[in-house]
Amino acid sequence: MTMPLVLVAVMVVLYACGVYLMLDRSLTRLLLGFLLVGNATNLLIFLMSGSFGAAPIDGTASAEEMSDPLPQAFILTAIVITFAVSAFLLALIYRSWRLAHGVDDTVEDDEADLELSTKTRLTTDEITDEDLADTPEISDDDVDADVDGSPGPAGTSGARARSEESR
Repeated sequence: MTMPLVLVAVMVVLYACGVYLMLDRSLTRLLLGFLLVGNATNLLIFLMSGSFGAAPIDGTASAEEMSDPLPQAFILTAIVITFAVSAFLLALIYRSWRLAHGVDDTVEDDEADLELSTKTRLTTDEITDEDLADTPEISDDDVDADVDGSPGPAGTSGARARSEESR
């Protein structure tokens, strides 16, 4: 079976437009892009399903002449999932619009995101395998504190922490 080139071209355009819209900062365009990508995926599954044949539920045709019902089930499942995620995104967009008092639905960067984007490197030191091998997991002080009942992790005594773990 050969694929109709028009449907392949429509699928490619739907994917391209959907990805373009999903890369925008506006939540409404994100929703529209998600819908386009969902429809393009349904079209992809439809195109990959093979040739058309007799309905499998009819039972009058031979097995070679019947169409495969599995891609149809995949498409139906994809439609339901796309609908559910779209409803969730629509609820998020509405809530964001209500909180912003109807101004705009564009997602803005906060100060912590901007601060992270301007840093040139992480503040943690690199730990090598040799450092991990030289460092014990439990020190002798931790074992002594656990035995004598002095405060252990999270301010609990060692005996009480062990009795809570056993429950």
